Amino acid sequence: MNELNALRTPEGGALLDEVRGTDPARELAVATRLRRDHPAELVSAALGQARLRQRAVAKFGADDAGRMFFTPNGVEQSTRASVAAYRARRMRELGVTSVADLCCGIGGDAIALARAGIRVLAVDRDPLTAAVARANAEELGLADLIEVREADVTEVDTGGYDAVFVDPARRGGRGRIFDPEAYSPPLSWAVEAALRAPHAALKVAPGIPHEAVPEAAEAEWISDGGDVKEAVLWFGTGPGLVRATLLPGPRTLTGRGLADPEVRPVGRFLYEPDGAVIRAHLVAEVAQQVGGGLLDATIAYVTADEPRDTPYATAYEITDHLPFNVKKLKALLRERGVGVLTVKKRGSAVEPEELRRKVLPKPHGTAAVTVFLTRVAGAPAMLLGRPAPR
Repeated sequence: MNELNALRTPEGGALLDEVRGTDPARELAVATRLRRDHPAELVSAALGQARLRQRAVAKFGADDAGRMFFTPNGVEQSTRASVAAYRARRMRELGVTSVADLCCGIGGDAIALARAGIRVLAVDRDPLTAAVARANAEELGLADLIEVREADVTEVDTGGYDAVFVDPARRGGRGRIFDPEAYSPPLSWAVEAALRAPHAALKVAPGIPHEAVPEAAEAEWISDGGDVKEAVLWFGTGPGLVRATLLPGPRTLTGRGLADPEVRPVGRFLYEPDGAVIRAHLVAEVAQQVGGGLLDATIAYVTADEPRDTPYATAYEITDHLPFNVKKLKALLRERGVGVLTVKKRGSAVEPEELRRKVLPKPHGTAAVTVFLTRVAGAPAMLLGRPAPR
């Protein structure tokens, strides 16, 4: 807390500007020079904050990250700004004008909500985390829309707000927590808080079992740039609805309760569904879009004979279908002058890097090939191909 206050003084601000973008290899030299004119503790705090800001650029962008304050946990656990902005837009479209943001962390979601024109009560029980959230609201000019309160979220009255947003802690001393009831606060408490509000959104791990989703909730899995970032349980929207949303866009695929696709022979094209689609169990919807079926009943690869555009899967044109055999693959790659090899797997125990070292120790040309290690109708197989033009 004292370090945060010191960094927000004119001297601290000047130091932050001076150490911005410092190369980690030069930190010792920079620290030695700055300590001649500034307190050692302040110099260390400024360099530590500079490191955190560099890490935060990937989530918040250079402009915001360069003005905000962070804690190590805050950088690690905060929502990517693009995802937070998407959720905030959904809230606004639902007519929400005020949100109780419970377990607000360093304020990333509160910032997105405020930028959507929504009034926010941001609550966190950790004194330093709450102070950082308050500082961030002030630094970004959003203090008039964000009230930060240091409190236990289970004791906060949310009755005066249009919606509740809960982002429980999903990390403990031993890493990620997979049991929703081991979240802090537990998912059951968050669901009770959600049911008391006209609208609510609960951020949960993307690996949440579908059977753990409450009947009253809509479940949405979100990916950004092809990486699955989170799942959100929405209340007050569509009970039982399942969605996969891909950013940027957004593009949203909604479940229609389709039966599992049939297994069929390998076609000319392979479709790799986006991770959010797979997590949402909406592979059948993609298969229907492209007129295809599954390579194997237990694997989320779709195969089809015709090329069809879909934003929810990446298409590859398949040139070869072979039983799994390292020697044959190595010989084939040499014969075709392959110098760039991409290895993807699903349903295979083989590690892509290990296979790449075995079959392509030295590039033999400039051709590029993608190899899929998978199963076809239960049998280990290798599919070779290349990205299909859209």
